[in-house]
Amino acid sequence: MYIAFLFAVQSFIHAKKHKKQSRRGQLFFASLREIHLQNQETLPYRRIPTSLVPVNDSFNANIFFGSFILNTMLTKSISAKEKITDIDWKNVSGQMNTNGYSLIENILTIEECDLLISLYNKQELFRKTITMERYHFGLGEYKYFSYPLPPLIQTIRETVYPFLAPIANTWMNVLKIETQFPAAFSELQTLCHNNKQDKPTVLILKYGKGGHNTLHQDLYGEIFFPIQLVLFLNEPGKDYTGGEFVLTEQVPRAQSKAIVLQPGKGDMLLFTTNFRPAKSKTGYYRVNMKHGVSEVRSGNRHTVGIIFHDAQ
Repeated sequence: MYIAFLFAVQSFIHAKKHKKQSRRGQLFFASLREIHLQNQETLPYRRIPTSLVPVNDSFNANIFFGSFILNTMLTKSISAKEKITDIDWKNVSGQMNTNGYSLIENILTIEECDLLISLYNKQELFRKTITMERYHFGLGEYKYFSYPLPPLIQTIRETVYPFLAPIANTWMNVLKIETQFPAAFSELQTLCHNNKQDKPTVLILKYGKGGHNTLHQDLYGEIFFPIQLVLFLNEPGKDYTGGEFVLTEQVPRAQSKAIVLQPGKGDMLLFTTNFRPAKSKTGYYRVNMKHGVSEVRSGNRHTVGIIFHDAQ
């Protein structure tokens, strides 16, 4: 992003020094704004019109190169996929088995986070809005996306799932549960739809001062995948205070344990939807877990929740 910014500044200064080309400079910045707005809505790759880039004009060539970098950096679904593929999934598996959660830092860029936050007010993207206090879920608001999902979210959902399916199937095996999950996300979605679970469960949540989310589990139907994820879109301590992510762990015949996390902007948290296995001297048993959000003391907190199964 900084490289593109430097190119834009350089081009602007050049335009100031060469008044004859100032009109082209204005067209460039206008087209950059158009590109940014287009990316906010659909995220495909677009370039500025070639009519603004004569091949024999060094000024416009520099502008084009800078905007090419900027536009490429705004199109993030490919880079997010690469980041996910490069995760140490063996380590993640160990953390999920031991703790029931795994925090992976810097999956999203600052630009991606801001882009996802900007979607919140585009009502046409959503199938349902929930005011949390109305249902005694807490204080705040969240919205369920409609299909098709925004490309960045769809890419993350499809790319993460195959790495989680082996973990989920191991959990089912050691707990002697017959359920097994398919290797591909598309196959899980087919199972859901065949069971009349065809409503998207991916949601974006917004909390202001006083906002919180009571402890809960996101099940939505008979078919549910036992792991989900949250993408954190704001920086704690800067954009908001409070609003910690809370997990509770209920061990049989023992008091509940609270786990309090404060992920940073762009981080991804994987955690169990319902339970995880724990080993005893005689075998494995279920550790039931719930999640919620502590009270936001100031500012605004946005997250995207990606649940892999669909709702009835």
